[in-house]
Amino acid sequence: MIDFKNGLIPTIVQDSKTDKVLMLGYMNQDAYKKSIDEKKVTFYSRSKKRLWTKGETSKNYLFIQEILIDCDQDTLLIKAKPSGPVCHQGSDTCWKETNNNKNFLFHLENIISDRIKKKQKDSYIYQLSKKGINRISQKLGEEAVELVIESKDNNKSLFLNESADLLFHYLILLKKKELEIQDVINILKNRHSES
Repeated sequence: MIDFKNGLIPTIVQDSKTDKVLMLGYMNQDAYKKSIDEKKVTFYSRSKKRLWTKGETSKNYLFIQEILIDCDQDTLLIKAKPSGPVCHQGSDTCWKETNNNKNFLFHLENIISDRIKKKQKDSYIYQLSKKGINRISQKLGEEAVELVIESKDNNKSLFLNESADLLFHYLILLKKKELEIQDVINILKNRHSES
């Protein structure tokens, strides 16, 4: 149970993918309830003296993925998916940090998404995506077979290159299925916690 007895509680917002701390705000019970109901972070603005949904003007919302309560039950950690820069000054975080994921797979996933969304005609990613799920699946299968063949030899360079091809095409398939690598990671985490 969250302890709102002092009226406002500090609320830390962290990017659910990169784990980068994005901002700090304060919530009262109404802000918390609105956040839960709308699945977007809403604070109580001490300067405006009212509820304030992050992104209500800029449209750079913070979409809630998970809410954690600290051991004293008087501070929240919200893991959110930002839809744009978080700081009112235009930076990714309120500490002027760049919100890059240190994991290149997430960066590559964003590149794949961007190429498909922008319909870049000279892009291999877009051309493959345009051919549909059957062709993407077929290509993934071809890469899997090539990886198996290379695994039987001792050429690490060829094996690693085929591994990269397989992973790359898997990310394209995930995108086509409207899923993300984080969805797969979450399943692996759940399996790990159950074992």
